[in-house]
Amino acid sequence: MWYHNGEIIKTARAVTANDKRYSKEVFSDSSTLATLNIKPYSEVTPDMRFYNIGALTVDTSGDTVVGTYAKTAKDLAELRTVMLSRCKTQVNSLLAEIDWYWIRASKSGGASVPSAIATYSAALYSEYGTKKTEIGNLDTIAKIIEYSGRAYTETRKLEVLNEDGSFKEYHASTTYTRAREIDMCTHFTVHPDKTDAGQVSLTAD
Repeated sequence: MWYHNGEIIKTARAVTANDKRYSKEVFSDSSTLATLNIKPYSEVTPDMRFYNIGALTVDTSGDTVVGTYAKTAKDLAELRTVMLSRCKTQVNSLLAEIDWYWIRASKSGGASVPSAIATYSAALYSEYGTKKTEIGNLDTIAKIIEYSGRAYTETRKLEVLNEDGSFKEYHASTTYTRAREIDMCTHFTVHPDKTDAGQVSLTAD
């Protein structure tokens, strides 16, 4: 996007500058744009998950014009309600995946629920209870934002690829780290049969 004479230009188009008409191709020529005082334009927009957007303020003082929207935090109680709903949906989905173990066990001659699955189920219920309490205690917008994208460092094994670029195996010893942001509303214990073989560790910063 660009900015010229108080106007935000979102897509390249024919434009009049210095009393001369230019075709849209002029936007591919940064040096000509500079002589015409047509500056690159960028916007700073609040995260609409957490904020309501207000008035736009435009700063034209630099080489790039920056438009910044004012923001006001959304109602905390409403945000917590949305978070609790997201948390409940996630745990219900995870529990639904393993319900069949208990259905099978309830039938005559049915196999018992594996201990690993029973432990996993108990962990999900426990974590759900803990998360409901944690979410209920989030009393500032900063805490809500942090909980919705908590900083983690993940250590992973290096992937070894085949000649065609497809995955072959994980390297026996070489690892790397990467930063991640994890929504704690939906971050639960992993199903014992769905563990990530490439993950070495996942640690909150």
